[in-house]
Amino acid sequence: MEAGKREHATILVVDDDKNILQVLEARLSFAHYKTFTARSAEEAVELLAQHPVDLVVSDVKMPGMGGVGLLHEILVQWPHIPVILLTAYGSIPDAVSTIRSGAADYLTKPFDGHQLLQKIAALLGRVVEEPKRAPGKAKSVSDVIWGGKSPVMRDFYALLERVAPTDVAVLILGESGTGKEMVARMLHDLSPRAKGPFVIVDCGSTQPTLLESELFGHVKGSFTHAVRDKKGLMEEAEGGTLFLDEIGNISPEMQTRLLRFLQERTIRRVGDTRAIPVNCRVVAATNADLPALVKKGEFREDLYFRLKVVTLKVPPLRDRKEDIPLLTERFLETFSADQHRPKVTAPPETLRLLMAHSWPGNVRELRHALESGVVFCAGTVLEPRDVQLDQAQNLHEVVAPVVTSEAATAAPDSLSLEDNEHQAIIRALERTAWVKKTAADLLGISRRAIHYKIKKYNIQIPGKDQDE
Repeated sequence: MEAGKREHATILVVDDDKNILQVLEARLSFAHYKTFTARSAEEAVELLAQHPVDLVVSDVKMPGMGGVGLLHEILVQWPHIPVILLTAYGSIPDAVSTIRSGAADYLTKPFDGHQLLQKIAALLGRVVEEPKRAPGKAKSVSDVIWGGKSPVMRDFYALLERVAPTDVAVLILGESGTGKEMVARMLHDLSPRAKGPFVIVDCGSTQPTLLESELFGHVKGSFTHAVRDKKGLMEEAEGGTLFLDEIGNISPEMQTRLLRFLQERTIRRVGDTRAIPVNCRVVAATNADLPALVKKGEFREDLYFRLKVVTLKVPPLRDRKEDIPLLTERFLETFSADQHRPKVTAPPETLRLLMAHSWPGNVRELRHALESGVVFCAGTVLEPRDVQLDQAQNLHEVVAPVVTSEAATAAPDSLSLEDNEHQAIIRALERTAWVKKTAADLLGISRRAIHYKIKKYNIQIPGKDQDE
């Protein structure tokens, strides 16, 4: 049997970040791959010399020889082993260039775990099965994990599913953490271009001087380090979707070039005179107020209207809190599987805590809170103490609904977080007859935390010795 098609293929994961190694190892193990991990390219070479490996997943930037050096070493000594590179958004041009040097594929960080598994399966000659659905039922937007059943999200789904099959430009608006990239990916997956590439450009993290070359490509000799012709990401998106994230950050010069592309559907590489036709759908996203930028003269009005043929505004989590239980269930199921442990569930008291939080970081904040919660959870039940949130905000929000009007009137009118926290703890203790454990449960914090807060604010417990 060929190495890459063994029943349990072996994958070597290389990254100097221990947390990323743990996440990847758990995900690959859950997908029934055997894994080795290495914290450096040098350590990876030693493992390759000692063990048969079918595929390598490696970070690009690491101390020592790094991912590029490791790739070159593999091409010389083990040319049959495919390599997938993991790279940050700003390093995409380097990654694309490295692929031309022999890498099999690359993913940008933060990457989608399922997409990584698909790429691995494709390189190993396997088939990744889609989740089973009822016969004749097409894939729906609401299948995505960031979804929900609230009225505002049902309306959003309906609009997205009407827009997806078309080829019009779409502008996705929404606060940070609402899932704009996920929406863009769903637009692609539900479109006739789904079999084409989905290319992401983070306009916010890419230096303006590099963005032109990254998008449009360049020809050899067009600037100092242009040692060979390079295809830009617009060309890479041929037949698929180009997603321009944080579009509000691009320079006036780039705005002009992008407008010309949207009008003519052709590009010119930096330093070239040839017009190259490109057929891709453009989806842009931003959390900036583009109309305000247009009024200030900081964003071209004609480009704005070219980008917003259709506008999709992703609702913030605070406007759809009824979706939190479903999101929580899905996230906990995913993270339990990622960590290769029995499914963790959230009891009513934990859901009350999550529902009371305002979630300024939206679904991303909820996702991170639950991911760390699964790590801290000792069993299969996610207790309130396992969820790491802003305690000052949390105390105020959880206790506020049960405070009487008389108590509210007596409370000082203070904007200090410490004052509000102090008063919230006292109100919770009063409501629970000064039983610390019950007050801690009401506040959604641990017993250790409430003991610390009581000492911190020198709160006197009636009939109790404060040193106990």
